[in-house]
Amino acid sequence: MTKKVLLFLSQGFEAYEASAFTDVVGWSREVGFNAVDLITTGLRPEYTCYWNLIVKPEISFDQIKVEDFDALAIPGGAPVAGFLEDVYDERFQNLIREFDKQNKIIASICVGALPIGKSGVLANRKATTWDLNNGKRRKELADFGVTVLDKRLVIDKNIITSTGPATSLDVAFTLLEMLTNIENVNEVKKNMRFNLD
Repeated sequence: MTKKVLLFLSQGFEAYEASAFTDVVGWSREVGFNAVDLITTGLRPEYTCYWNLIVKPEISFDQIKVEDFDALAIPGGAPVAGFLEDVYDERFQNLIREFDKQNKIIASICVGALPIGKSGVLANRKATTWDLNNGKRRKELADFGVTVLDKRLVIDKNIITSTGPATSLDVAFTLLEMLTNIENVNEVKKNMRFNLD
């Protein structure tokens, strides 16, 4: 059965971080041993990412059925560009809680960890987020009751968090491995011309 990832877009999202998910999953669908689909959604009909790329989600938020998906992917973004407005919206907060309640994978990059923390599902669990700017975002994450680790990537049960854009592909490949297996990941990496040595 084909696994499905729901990619949540928000105002001011980081296009590079979103594209890591779309590309890795897309390559898996094209050349992988295990099919994985990815569907984009959001609370608005159109988004302007942090660097001005304009994107339209594939399905509206009210069309989401959690049982149709195996994972939720959350790219980070810039609060100055409106990122926190969407990810802190109670509708999305409830979606995060429902994915966690059903023990589905939640993968985030950079400050994409903040809405997971705000939802409460990371309370007394381990995670990480962007570490620069005097650790401001890490302090915010800790204020949600999260044990913040100084690591590039942290996996706590079903939740993946990371420190910044440079970790995007690591998170996407980790998500793909959790959904499928390492053989599938290696096939995708080979076709994307990553060095597997």
